[in-house]
Amino acid sequence: MRRRRIYEGKAKVLFEGPQPGTLVQYFKDDATAFNNKKRGTITGKGVLNNRISEHLMLRLAEIGIPTHFVRRLNMREQLVREVEIIQIEVVIRNIAAGSIAKRLGLEEGIQLPRPIVEYYLKNDDLGDPMVTEEHITAFNWANTQDLDDMLQLALRINDFLLGLFLGVGLKLVDFKLEFGRLWEDDEMRIVLADEISPDTCRLWDVKTNERMDKDRFRQDLGGVEEAYQEVARRLGVLPENGLAEVTRPKLVQ
Repeated sequence: MRRRRIYEGKAKVLFEGPQPGTLVQYFKDDATAFNNKKRGTITGKGVLNNRISEHLMLRLAEIGIPTHFVRRLNMREQLVREVEIIQIEVVIRNIAAGSIAKRLGLEEGIQLPRPIVEYYLKNDDLGDPMVTEEHITAFNWANTQDLDDMLQLALRINDFLLGLFLGVGLKLVDFKLEFGRLWEDDEMRIVLADEISPDTCRLWDVKTNERMDKDRFRQDLGGVEEAYQEVARRLGVLPENGLAEVTRPKLVQ
């Protein structure tokens, strides 16, 4: 039976789920950077990101972070709850890198005084512009309570993931989160949605500062597949059959 496609993004496809209120999230090998101006394929990325995101979502659930994740279905798919995505990306920065270094003239790699949270409007056509809380509430993309919930969750997630990644020899430089509204019996709560993976995080090796994330693709550093595999290996979630399993993408319809 062919499932109904609900939405296709740059890195994932959402299909209608088996039960009402659920979706199937399929992880692609497609890679994009600079708001879709640079495109390519990272072999096995979908398989690895599915495993990595599953692991991190489950660990976050253990400390009481509400997420859309239900369970992994197969190599490239997971079952998630259907949420109303808030059109704001929340970026948490621990170390200066990327756009904040350019914008503020900071030396890349310096520790920031404290975690800095930034908001960006999810809009590819506009290049995902940075916005303020004032913009967000004025244009009703989210209300004050939504923002407060998102900020508190983001800081808790950052605190937990900093320690988790440090434990496997990785610095969590910065990362992007997306949140959604989950409706249950006329009650709404904000939950973590999307994914957490080397696509959405900057991860540097603690000893060498070697980049272990999508910056390898953005900056043509090479060794992209190997970096994603190394993150999965350190987290203990590299597929059992190693590369043989990773390099056979199969879209299950």
